[in-house]
Amino acid sequence: MIAPRPIAGAELVDPVPGGFALSSSPGWLIARFTAEHTTASWAIAGGGLGAAWAVAWLQVRDDELVPAVDPGALLRDRLAAAGLPGAVGLMTTRNLDSYVDATAHHGAVSARCIATVGLGNALRAGDPPGRARLGTINLLCRVSAPLSPEAQLEALALAAEARALAVREAGVASTRTGRPASGTGTDCIVIAAPRAGDAAVFAGKHTALGHVIGAAVLDAIRRGIERQHGERAAAAATGEAAR
Repeated sequence: MIAPRPIAGAELVDPVPGGFALSSSPGWLIARFTAEHTTASWAIAGGGLGAAWAVAWLQVRDDELVPAVDPGALLRDRLAAAGLPGAVGLMTTRNLDSYVDATAHHGAVSARCIATVGLGNALRAGDPPGRARLGTINLLCRVSAPLSPEAQLEALALAAEARALAVREAGVASTRTGRPASGTGTDCIVIAAPRAGDAAVFAGKHTALGHVIGAAVLDAIRRGIERQHGERAAAAATGEAAR
């Protein structure tokens, strides 16, 4: 097993269970896999179907995401400067110490989900298009078994469904229409799985893999929403802004 490789100045905040070590440093939250994993996402850095050693969240300031800035180029440049040029990159204005870590097990399989949850850009599927606002849900779901490309896509769909269910159950409203939201306009989901071994062909609700993916993501997003709501209530009481 390859040891995790935290970047300079990083503080280890989680051991290696769940297939990766989680580390943080100013402006970064990094999940480093113990071996190269297959990944599936629509991330603006490292997205698509590929392989990676790490998934990294970059925290940015509001004024760094003005319309003239190319967010993909900004993120790729920051990843390269941090020594993470091959990582899948996620970007958020959410405080990274607000992350949620959830794990689900069923028999021999497990899924671990790390999520940062912001709701300032909450929208409902089918809402009219418009300029994005700050506040997004970014999550990594790592499963313990290899996945075929078909299963990777099915896992992405299931994780998105679990995300939408958690948002709907919490009664979050679309910032554009006021109707029940199903996520935010800038959400990103990453599915990661080991490369070695026989790949599962299915990862739907009738499978053990689908069960643990749905359970881990649902738990993480529920808890992330609760944390965001708690921070907003505290901020309202003090007159400060919650991230």
